[in-house]
Amino acid sequence: MATVPPMQPATAYRRPQRRPSRAVRRARHRAILVVVCLGVLVVLAFAAFRPDGRPVVGAGAPAGAARLLPPPPPNGLVVASADGLQISIPVNERVVTAIGYHGAGEDAVALDPVGRQANEGIAARLFHRIFGGGSSGVAYYLLGGGQGPSTGALDIGAASGTDVYAPVDGTVVALRDYLLNGKKYGSMIDIQPTSEPSLVLSVAHLEADPALTVGSALTKSTSKIGSVVDFSGVEKLALARHTRDAGNYAEITVHSTAAPQP
Repeated sequence: MATVPPMQPATAYRRPQRRPSRAVRRARHRAILVVVCLGVLVVLAFAAFRPDGRPVVGAGAPAGAARLLPPPPPNGLVVASADGLQISIPVNERVVTAIGYHGAGEDAVALDPVGRQANEGIAARLFHRIFGGGSSGVAYYLLGGGQGPSTGALDIGAASGTDVYAPVDGTVVALRDYLLNGKKYGSMIDIQPTSEPSLVLSVAHLEADPALTVGSALTKSTSKIGSVVDFSGVEKLALARHTRDAGNYAEITVHSTAAPQP
């Protein structure tokens, strides 16, 4: 009987693999690029909806023993203007915690902020983020509240005890107690600016320097006029919503000499 040798199993047919065509590779690259671009846009849109960083002007106190020393006088950075009068930050820029504006009565002169509004509307922020425009520089907040112009009072945030300097060149024309509910909390200093004698600039929420008297001549960013008073225990400070501390500040208002002082 003849023996038939065993047959080898047939090898399954495999279709030869082909590399994707150039058109397919291009389509994949475009898809990856679209995904990356969409991710970037999402990140930018998310950033537009977030509040700006808390540091407003300075980069924080220097390291080492310099932390124990009082900050030097400010550098004269202009933060606002009023009827041609330029107003400089009255404390050293690196210790500023936040800058805010609010109403201060119908007779207060509206101040023109220099910088960008940190809490502007979401739509405006997103528009500026995508298409550009808007102001740059020092960030400020509109705090609301008070009567009169929404920028009638300028609050420069700084810790209590911080040295305050003259925000303009001028002459002290009045030194008054700052009264709240019949109690004295520091002083209010009225300054007649050299460049705009028809205006009176008032600084409050500070304890006047003992050497200051009516008639004292002041030099912007050089003449010390007092130090920030702690109001956190007697007032709810709106600026505290935008700082990491109690929200104390030096307050600046401007009035016409023809208008009654507060």
